[in-house]
Amino acid sequence: MEIRDRKSVQRASSVRKGASSQPAAVAGEAAVGAPQDVVAISGIPETELTPNVRRALTALMAEVQQLRRELVDARSRIGHLEKLVDEDPLIPVVNRRAFVRELSRMMAFAQRYGVPASVVYFDVNNMKKINDAHGHAAGDAALVAISKVLLENVRATDVVGRLGGDELGVLLVQTDQALAEHKAGELAALIQAQDMVWEGKPFHLSVAWGAHAFSPGASPGEILDAADRAMYRKKSVLKGVE
Repeated sequence: MEIRDRKSVQRASSVRKGASSQPAAVAGEAAVGAPQDVVAISGIPETELTPNVRRALTALMAEVQQLRRELVDARSRIGHLEKLVDEDPLIPVVNRRAFVRELSRMMAFAQRYGVPASVVYFDVNNMKKINDAHGHAAGDAALVAISKVLLENVRATDVVGRLGGDELGVLLVQTDQALAEHKAGELAALIQAQDMVWEGKPFHLSVAWGAHAFSPGASPGEILDAADRAMYRKKSVLKGVE
């Protein structure tokens, strides 16, 4: 069956001899077009178009339109579900699974085209103290505030994800080690400048971070581990352990 759009069908119908003298559409045909439209779509000569055939074609075209609507709805639902699968349930960033997937894609791109890319690993300082002093809701609010700072200060091509309870990662494209460390320092300073108040009580936010540029032959897990170790080295230095 050949299916054309309504405008094309109407143009084709308008040039048919005697088209203007055809009877009006039967009930239910308005949703799918006039009887002449059905004739043009089906290719059946009008002289052979009995009332029963007309009703059958009208019902068929209505069913086709309904199937099209259902297909659009199904695609929309699939897109929504895919988004839910990738999102962290608490903060507006991707979860670890989606972050590792994007990291794998960027690693393949960087290796193929020879462009640099880096991962920055963030860990929220004193999260336990925040939870103990202000409650877990305050800790959740702190994570939301930190994620907002990260999202608002990276490029659309970069990826922000939650890697653990109070650990976040940023995938920086076209960024070497030096640039990644510089950007991480800027982000950490912006986070530290946030004024957090929970139920009238202020508290301080700060993060430790570590950056690691992609290295040839490394796996996504190895790159994340390297950035994580860099973060803990920096945290240890700040605590005076090293």
